[in-house]
Amino acid sequence: MARSDYVFFYPFRVRYSEIDGQMIVFNAHYLTYFDTTISEYFRALPYDYREQVKSTGEDFHTVKTLVEYSQPIYFDQDIEVGVRTARIGRSSLTFRLEIHPKDEDSCLASGEVVWVNTDQTSQRAAALRVELTDKLRALDGKSMEAAS
Repeated sequence: MARSDYVFFYPFRVRYSEIDGQMIVFNAHYLTYFDTTISEYFRALPYDYREQVKSTGEDFHTVKTLVEYSQPIYFDQDIEVGVRTARIGRSSLTFRLEIHPKDEDSCLASGEVVWVNTDQTSQRAAALRVELTDKLRALDGKSMEAAS
């Protein structure tokens, strides 16, 4: 994907606690960057995720994560993580993410996160709320895959 395929980015500066002995970001932190960026993406929609969990008894379960490492990310580097909704299913959301150096096009890493909306009492998949899907389509609809 190209950086221009992403509407939403969230900035980070790599902290010392996020690096390994080689002075590059330790692999587990990529998912932290992804998760934080998705949370900020929801806040920017705006969508009150915590209120929806409280009022509906539903919450998202992460069912898939994928990280592809292209180039090292170093201590104290300024990066931006882009996220977009790639697919909306009946009960699932697929997010595509990319990490770029601040204000640059080169991709340092990319990935995917899949969530399933789940009724917390039954632990079964539940249909996504229209309020959320409408907001996601308004922001990222042009770049979404067709649901199968």
